Amino acid sequence: MTAETTTAVNDTFRPVPYMGVIYVVAEAMKLGFWNGHPEWSNLGQGQPEVGPIDGAPPRFSKIELAPHEHAYGPVGGTDELRQRVAEHYNRLYRGGKPSKYTKDNVTIAAGGRLVLTRVFATLGKINLGYQLPDYTAYEDMIDYHRYRVTPFGVVTTVDGGFVMSPPVLESAVSRYGLNAFLLSNPCNPTGQLVQGEALEKYVDLSRHNECALILDEFYSHYVYSAEGKPGIGPVSAAEYVNDVESDQVVVIDGLTKSYRYPGLRIGWALGPADIMERMNRAASAIDGGPSIACQKAALEILEPNVADRETNAVRTVFARKRNIMLQRLQAMGIRCEVPPSGTFYVWADIGSLREPLNDADSFFRAALERKVLTVPGRFFDVNPGKERAGPSPYQSWVRFSFGPPEENMVMGLERLGEMVHDRQQR
Repeated sequence: MTAETTTAVNDTFRPVPYMGVIYVVAEAMKLGFWNGHPEWSNLGQGQPEVGPIDGAPPRFSKIELAPHEHAYGPVGGTDELRQRVAEHYNRLYRGGKPSKYTKDNVTIAAGGRLVLTRVFATLGKINLGYQLPDYTAYEDMIDYHRYRVTPFGVVTTVDGGFVMSPPVLESAVSRYGLNAFLLSNPCNPTGQLVQGEALEKYVDLSRHNECALILDEFYSHYVYSAEGKPGIGPVSAAEYVNDVESDQVVVIDGLTKSYRYPGLRIGWALGPADIMERMNRAASAIDGGPSIACQKAALEILEPNVADRETNAVRTVFARKRNIMLQRLQAMGIRCEVPPSGTFYVWADIGSLREPLNDADSFFRAALERKVLTVPGRFFDVNPGKERAGPSPYQSWVRFSFGPPEENMVMGLERLGEMVHDRQQR
């Protein structure tokens, strides 16, 4: 290939950076890492452990297909799975409420990012709010649609517990004339959860201000008490919707996190039927619909008894890992000022460590040398188009994951402890 040809290709295709976790894994792979490598500890991973855990039902392991199920399926998912998802939410959150979800209120896609892609494809010419920090993939998703969508970030702070209070949300909606607001709840990376009265007020604000609420609830079953005990159950804005057709609340979730099946790539959105239909129409050009085989697996995983046993076990096992990680990090001098009330992440400040470990990128590189992965905080500084200039305010923040199995997680924390200790002795 000539230099001229190389230049032409480079001009034709824009440079695309990896999003946070994918960048971390790509850098680790240069040093010999692969998923499941027994000598590595991935404290940066965005998936939970996927093997057997105490108290959980057996892992789903077999899919059988009839001949006709080798054909294309409906672009928005099979009627059977859409209805199962609707019943799942009605059972968990809509008891005693006259307005119930049906299959028409559900769309199925091959994973959460694809659900979000469908959502963004259906947004009109609007002002969109989002919180900071938040999920890394939002940055490019917003940027792809900036010819229609004007974004406004709302910063959450350590003093406010990295939670956007209802008055702050209402102020942002008014100040920026927001038509929609997007956030992950529980939040990736901070692990903070809006629940109870505050979440009810979010839904009320959405209704009264005609501002659609788009809630990424992929960690909705990872809920912990302030004391670090397992939460009593999952949390969803679906509980506070008055009318499933008139309230512009779109809930996004799937099998990836709470049910520990990331490889099945099943996600869904739940909301007014008209919005779901628009998302299905967008999907006809974007992806063509989810796998029939994976949807059959999802039907069994969402059987009430199976689903409840799984997520009850998840809260118990992951609460224990949460507490171990917090204790170990704090013993290293890493500040965990706002312990997580959800997810399987600890959002921690390494600023008090000795140089160069007080910088998240330097910490990341040093940890890789010890075969441990972490995620620098700057990746969660959602900045569409990189219009906000200057260094990221999260340069001393790191997202640590307690997603791996406990033994592997502890191995990684011990190595980080040795790394910090060695630096402190110099």
